[in-house]
Amino acid sequence: MSLIADNLATVKERMAEAARKSGREPDAVRLVAVSKTVPIERIVEASEMDGCVFGENKVQEARDKIESLGTEAYHWHFIGHLQRNKVKYIPGLFELIHSVDNSELAEEIHQHSLKHDLVTPVLIQVNVSGESSKSGVLPSKLEELLDMLISLNGISVRGLMTIPPFDPDPEKSRKHFAALRNLRDRMRKVNIENIVMDELSMGMSNDFEVAIEEGATWVRVGTAIFGDRTTR
Repeated sequence: MSLIADNLATVKERMAEAARKSGREPDAVRLVAVSKTVPIERIVEASEMDGCVFGENKVQEARDKIESLGTEAYHWHFIGHLQRNKVKYIPGLFELIHSVDNSELAEEIHQHSLKHDLVTPVLIQVNVSGESSKSGVLPSKLEELLDMLISLNGISVRGLMTIPPFDPDPEKSRKHFAALRNLRDRMRKVNIENIVMDELSMGMSNDFEVAIEEGATWVRVGTAIFGDRTTR
């Protein structure tokens, strides 16, 4: 088994154990292998593990990789900050966009999706920590934003995403993951038309087990699979 395959197997076992620890089925949580800056040959190597989804955060880098590898045998998510002027390049490339945080961006994705006769699944990024350096709608503004997206039939809102402040102690992230889960549950009770709150994208290499314990349905793991970016 190659190092990447071995790392993937270890991450998936850790995910399964965290799910079982919290009384969930392991298949309730799915993995995004964060492949930003990862060379194509290493993505090919990782793809040999069943069910691997790759996460990219730069549109041009992602387009180059997808042009080489395609979207039939490979599955792609966009997980980074998305600029409105790049949206025209993305219809049909990604199965899920994790990082919609304002109505203007949602409208842009909606319009370009309709031009291609597509509906693009998206998650709403929420800044649960309130960090000024983080993207995301504030929790107090989430319901207002969701109400603005009701009529956009070129997108399909599937849930929420967050990025907590980095801390070497994964337990420090728990309160932020719990806050996103509670926010998701509150939005479910509001029952906004055409808005689905099934997904929670949260947790990365240093804290994904805590995220799973707090309800993550997607975890975004790069370093634990591909190694530190400076060594790639």
